[in-house]
Amino acid sequence: MAAAAAASRVVWVNGPIVVGAGPAGLSVAACLRARGVPSVVLDRADCVASLWQRCTYDRLRLHLPRHFCELPGMPFPDHYPEYPTKRQFVDYLEAYAARSGVEPRFNQSVTSARYDAAAGLWRVRAEDAAASGDAAATEYIGRWLVVATGENAERIVPEFEGAEDFGGPVSHVSEYKSGDAYRGKRVLVVGCGNSGMEVCLDLCDHNALPAMVVRDSVSTHHCIAMQHNSNLLFASLPACLPEGDMFADLIALFLDKKVHVLPREMFGVATFSVAVFLLGFLPLWLVDRILVLLARLILGNLDKLGIRRPSGGPLELKNTRGRTPVLDIGALDRIRSGDIEVVPGIKRFFRGGAELVDGRRVAADAVILATGYHSNVPQWLKGSDFFTQEGYPRVPFPDGWKGESGLYSVGFTRRGLSGVSSDAVKVAQDIAMAWEQQTSTR
Repeated sequence: MAAAAAASRVVWVNGPIVVGAGPAGLSVAACLRARGVPSVVLDRADCVASLWQRCTYDRLRLHLPRHFCELPGMPFPDHYPEYPTKRQFVDYLEAYAARSGVEPRFNQSVTSARYDAAAGLWRVRAEDAAASGDAAATEYIGRWLVVATGENAERIVPEFEGAEDFGGPVSHVSEYKSGDAYRGKRVLVVGCGNSGMEVCLDLCDHNALPAMVVRDSVSTHHCIAMQHNSNLLFASLPACLPEGDMFADLIALFLDKKVHVLPREMFGVATFSVAVFLLGFLPLWLVDRILVLLARLILGNLDKLGIRRPSGGPLELKNTRGRTPVLDIGALDRIRSGDIEVVPGIKRFFRGGAELVDGRRVAADAVILATGYHSNVPQWLKGSDFFTQEGYPRVPFPDGWKGESGLYSVGFTRRGLSGVSSDAVKVAQDIAMAWEQQTSTR
């Protein structure tokens, strides 16, 4: 591979270089500033929290109560609802950045970051994402590097046999805004996580006809119409990801889509609050069993709807593999009513529809891929083994926030915004101590 051209500009950063201007980057920069430590925040987009602003659907709300999602030093406004809307959360983040005095440098697409052991400094190369043609590169140099690009930096877009023959639009859920454009259309939604369930619900509300693909499932056609409960094989779907072994586990996770569905609230209390309370005095495995038992009592037997639970518990899978349980906000009722059909994996596409792994054919006018995202850290962080090939710190939570040679991470805990806040506070405290020692010796 040819060596990268020399940067046209070199910038010395008197403080940490923070890559990412989402909740993680904003949090750590704000915490640093509160301790008197300057930083430079780089982001490839032209706004804060671009994933939230540009790549989410209109009806999205925070899935957890707002007090679990606050960033350090600033609560949500009192007039916000228990589950703030997408727009309210974006407004909160913009106000957080303004109040904290955090001013990210936008359109800075980081292409490489490497530690220069001889100089004892990090060299971060960024190209101008807004420039046309060969973008001018800037090299940022500093003592500390904070990786805050998060767990959802890049889309996962699987390949399907016969996709080129389908003929209709195929889009990732990051492009979906509302079901208005799909009125009266048959839509195949691939994926049964929170996004897949909520998109199906939104499609129903806009008089579309959604079918949700749940690999390794039992279809509602067989469960309800024929009461057939045989095991179904699912199709292998090679993902459109960089080559190599680094995404093997990620692909396996994508294919294995038994899913935990929990009610958003249990007896008037947020399910997450119930879990946090129980974890205060019970082991995680027992809390998982209690949550699954309560979910079955409240939601019923989901096997009859074509949705099967994995063997691991919801909290166990969230902590170890990043598999977030689905919090039901109405999709299950639409499945029971027949407004949403649950179907097994796709074997191949043909013009105007898809053949499923059970041999049935379903008609479709459009396909929406609710297939998730992945970390992109291994693509640009060079010469460090702090992160795994899947883009997560090798050291598990709660100790995965600090590496060697001034390398830190924020937002890779698999614990959502509460994990972001925890990391940001620890990182800022640690860097502030080093900063004070450095400045006191000048």
